[in-house]
Amino acid sequence: MRPSHAFPLLAAAWLAACQTVPYTGRSHMMLVSQGEESQLGEQSYKETLTKATLSTDSAKIQLIRKVGMRIAKAADRPDFRWEFNLIQDDKTINAWCLPGGKVAFYTGILPITRDEDGIAVVMGHEIAHALARHGAERMSQGMVAGVGEKALNVLLATQTSVPPGVYQQAYGLGMNLGVLLPFSRKHESEADEIGLILMAKAGYDPVHALAFWKRMAAATGGAGENSPLAQFIRTHPTDGKRQEQIAAWLPDIKAKYYKP
Repeated sequence: MRPSHAFPLLAAAWLAACQTVPYTGRSHMMLVSQGEESQLGEQSYKETLTKATLSTDSAKIQLIRKVGMRIAKAADRPDFRWEFNLIQDDKTINAWCLPGGKVAFYTGILPITRDEDGIAVVMGHEIAHALARHGAERMSQGMVAGVGEKALNVLLATQTSVPPGVYQQAYGLGMNLGVLLPFSRKHESEADEIGLILMAKAGYDPVHALAFWKRMAAATGGAGENSPLAQFIRTHPTDGKRQEQIAAWLPDIKAKYYKP
């Protein structure tokens, strides 16, 4: 098919699958149903935890779950089956939330979060990715790029299942590591904004996000190019840009959502 014929097809696909991100109002194409996305998220969560070593530190686990439930309540997604776990891995500086509310923190990020407010910053940010369906958006982009025009037309007409491997690639879930590959900087910035809103709705002062991200940036000093922390930071907005964006969002978010 010539490019001139392909454009109307892709435009029709966009209109048929266009959805809106909560809070930010950004439009994105979504070819995966929420039910299917949640089912895949639950399967991958179980597989990841099977390969991981869970922390036995009851105090830290309780704090993660306390913050998680507060943010989950603010997220207002009764269809999510929330779970919060702490993985014992001091070398991995990460946390994530899979579709359907499956959350994991790694012990390696706790020295940077430091306290309940810091955990709330990360928790809000990661849950924001799930609310905005950033992973499903990447899945949809991959499906458009990979299945071709004819297959895409069939896909839209029949609502076929996600092709094998697309989910794993979109979420970057390694068979051995079980960690997420980076989202785009656009997604990270959007998760920052939505995460601040969730924090505020949950009763956490979102101003703590400024201090947390400064600590995260400071912790990259001397990190090797391929270290987990360097990889984490490299795919997020630069510290200066992030601080600028957060400072710009804070007044409106605090005024609208924060009720201490």
